[in-house]
Amino acid sequence: MARGARGRLRGTSLRAVLAPAAALALLLATAGCGDSGGGGAADGKGLEKATITVGTMPVADTAPLQLAIAKGFFKAEGLTVRTTTLQGGAESVGRLRAGALDISFGNYVSYFLAHANKALDVRIVADAFALAPKTHAVLVRKDSPVKSLKDLEGKKIGVNTKRNISSLLVRKAAEAEGVAFDEDADFAEVDMPNMETALKSGSVDAVQAAEPFVSAIEESGTGRVVADLGRPPTAGFPIAGYATTARFAERNKKTVEAFQRAMARAQKQAADRSTVVRTLPDYTRITPDQAAQLHLGGYPVALDPARLRRVVDLMREFGYLRRTLDVEPLLVRTGP
Repeated sequence: MARGARGRLRGTSLRAVLAPAAALALLLATAGCGDSGGGGAADGKGLEKATITVGTMPVADTAPLQLAIAKGFFKAEGLTVRTTTLQGGAESVGRLRAGALDISFGNYVSYFLAHANKALDVRIVADAFALAPKTHAVLVRKDSPVKSLKDLEGKKIGVNTKRNISSLLVRKAAEAEGVAFDEDADFAEVDMPNMETALKSGSVDAVQAAEPFVSAIEESGTGRVVADLGRPPTAGFPIAGYATTARFAERNKKTVEAFQRAMARAQKQAADRSTVVRTLPDYTRITPDQAAQLHLGGYPVALDPARLRRVVDLMREFGYLRRTLDVEPLLVRTGP
């Protein structure tokens, strides 16, 4: 969608807001480590652990988590949630494995890879975010002659992490245009906050960005979208969820159920776009005017194995997994 149709972002530019995102993440991080075992004194609700540490990121995907905290949904369940801000899915896996987090937000590709490689015995406790138009997109410089993914053959595409959700989505979308990108030759790792700079410098020919960075790059006049990954063949694709370890899920069943009930309430409320728009400025540096212009994805309420099999199928198709992975045993569906 053109900038004129989308409307200009007002107030302070998103570029200025997002440039220090890495530093912001560190400033937002809270202290406190979650004990990956149970054993805490039960509270009035009978929870095994009344205070938990949850990994999060300052992105639109996690708006329901912030909403559940702000509206007291966790408190109503007898649960106190402390958050720790993360940089990405790999950090989520590492901190869950170390016991520094009890539950964490992260992308499904990272979690399924970690489980398949026996790096972490993963259990998914709640869905978080699904693709919608313009929430994830491939952008090129505004003056680039590139018009489609096919035009990017032999060129370099910046992604947040190789062999993960970013490159997987690009490869699937390119396949529909008859293009087969190579994971090593065609992709370069670029932190999301640095993608606009990478485009400007010419160190990459394109980037795969997610909101709010898609809007920031367009608003600044640096780049334009050549492929909207929220459209077929990856429309509605499951992006991220909340995970824990099998050990924590087994030892803290009531605590996990309380978390699930609170998140289900928040995910339902996030179906109202205005609720998410109002929540975003509370935990990011995005202004209310900027939040109103962002493209938002879906916030699924319940875990659906059929949906998550799409992730596994795509990972298998592009060689991320050597053998199939049964997602059903990984889902903790004892909540709502």
